[in-house]
Amino acid sequence: MLSDKTSILIIEDEPSIAKLIDYTISEAGWHSTVVHTAADGWDAISRRMPDLVLLDWMLPDQSGLRFLSRLRAERQWQALLVMMLTAKSMEEDKISGLDNGADDYMTKPFSPRELTSRVKALLRRKNPEQVSDILSAGGVTLDLASCTVAMNDQKIEIGHAEYRLLKFFMANPDRVFSRSQLLDKVWGDHVVIEERTVDVHVLRLRKALRESEHLIRTVRSVGYMLSAK
Repeated sequence: MLSDKTSILIIEDEPSIAKLIDYTISEAGWHSTVVHTAADGWDAISRRMPDLVLLDWMLPDQSGLRFLSRLRAERQWQALLVMMLTAKSMEEDKISGLDNGADDYMTKPFSPRELTSRVKALLRRKNPEQVSDILSAGGVTLDLASCTVAMNDQKIEIGHAEYRLLKFFMANPDRVFSRSQLLDKVWGDHVVIEERTVDVHVLRLRKALRESEHLIRTVRSVGYMLSAK
């Protein structure tokens, strides 16, 4: 079951559609915020980044596609989940939306049930760690609600990038990931950084975990994994 703390921003200018989406999201147990223009959407994301954005293609002040391109140009929002909602059903429009960084695409009209199902699937695919509020491995616990890490019940200091890396590892234990996969899954599909950066963050993560550094294992010629076995 997905966490009810999931926050979804709805950017839709048609009042009746916005109301329906808002009701659907709330009924699914997620927190929703509705805005009607690209400018208000940008302000909302700047104040607090949501877990997912439902973005209408046709907005009064700016196209959803242009909004998405601007969003993906900002490093801190490159990994933000975005599902485009639009009446445009031509294949080239869908390709254009996905090529500009959309994670998924729904054509209007759609049923509330289909929307809920697609949102759940998108959240699970991108954020498998959301299935639980507490992740643990070998004496290390990660609290998703407070974004803190503890070792043997003692809170430890950890950098933001290392926290995200540890969260992903703990949500996918005993699985080996290459450096490129970690760049994709942890930093986002559109972030352009070198694979060697992963090695740096793994080194910092191990240092933060101190005596539990052995949990992060190097698999020669492949990548890294977390295992308490």
